[in-house]
Parts: sequence; C-alpha cells; structure tokens
Amino acid sequence: MSIHIDVAKMLPVVVSILIILAVAALRNYSRGFAAIAAVMPLNIPLGMWIVYAGAENKQQSMTEFNGVLLVNIVPTLIFMIVTWQGAKMGWSLGRLLVVGYAAWGVGMAVVFAARRVLG
Repeated sequence: MSIHIDVAKMLPVVVSILIILAVAALRNYSRGFAAIAAVMPLNIPLGMWIVYAGAENKQQSMTEFNGVLLVNIVPTLIFMIVTWQGAKMGWSLGRLLVVGYAAWGVGMAVVFAARRVLG
C-alpha cells in the first residue's frame, strides 16, 4: 500500500504551524509583541494559498475571496471592541470570551443576512 502526500497542499499548513509556534515563543518577551502577534494575519495567507491553488480563474477567485475576508473582519472587530470594553469593566476571561463570541456570532449572522438580501 502506497501513501501519496501532496506537498503543495501540505506546505501551507506546515508553514502556518511553524509561524504559530514562532509567534508563541516570541510573544513571551513582550506584551506589545503579543498584541501584534495576536492580530497577525496567520490564517488569511493559508486561506488565500488554498483558494489560489485550487482556482482555475486565479484573479477572480482571489478577488472574491479577499472581498469576503474584508466583510468578515467586521464581526472580529466587534469581538475585539466588546472584549476590550469588558476588560475595562473588570470582566473575567470566561465572561470576556463568552460575550465576545456572542457578539461575534451576532455580527456574523448580520453579515450572512446582509449577503443574502443584497445578493
């Protein structure tokens, strides 16, 4: 039995894992770096790579994918604003995450509903 590994499909995953490990190690040295590392676009290039590799019309696929990314970042910004304000109010980490993800979920629902209505 022969196992075929598609290196082109595995490479983006391996690169992403290595970047995440490097960021995790380096962020121990600075809160500022930890904050920068937390908002680094680590998954975006992986997603772009996967879409690009599987696309016949690469320009159209990348344009559509990046447009959707731009819209989908709004709920993430809402998550960040809610957790920032909650932290200022002294919420526990658990409450920050629950309320933050609830706000993110509502934001994603709004994005999906808007896409459906607008076509």
